[in-house]
Amino acid sequence: MDTLIIGCGNLLRGDDGVGPIMVRRMWEIGLPEGVRLADGGTAGMDVAFKMRGADRVIIVDASRVGAEPGTLYKVPGHELEHLPPLTGINQHAFRWDHALAFGRWLLKEEYPRDITVYLIEGEDFAFGAPLSPAVAARMEELASFLCGQPGREGQGGLCPP
Repeated sequence: MDTLIIGCGNLLRGDDGVGPIMVRRMWEIGLPEGVRLADGGTAGMDVAFKMRGADRVIIVDASRVGAEPGTLYKVPGHELEHLPPLTGINQHAFRWDHALAFGRWLLKEEYPRDITVYLIEGEDFAFGAPLSPAVAARMEELASFLCGQPGREGQGGLCPP
């Protein structure tokens, strides 16, 4: 199974950079066979095209809903691929959630069968800020889980046992 993990967010805005930072961290940890990584940055249109032909896609980004920093949300992609409406969107406002709806329309049979979105609640989105401690800790746990590192939450992740 071909799995693509896409880290989304803005590296210049503190916790908003958690997706791309996690992609870099996963390179350091080591990837299971069949797993590819992509830095989706803030370009939602690129995310739609990167998904083409992948069996499974995992998107990681920051959230800002007012929960405890570091809170992890796991959302099945099918719950998001029809939101928000694509009418009136321009490239500067095109995010990964738009990419799911657009990708479903554009990629047709090449649209991934399995999409999961992980959102990590951020604390500090200031320009130039580092990841906050709670976000950095949750990112490490998620990266280890996805890479299947023994002794960590979710042992096994994407790796075979």
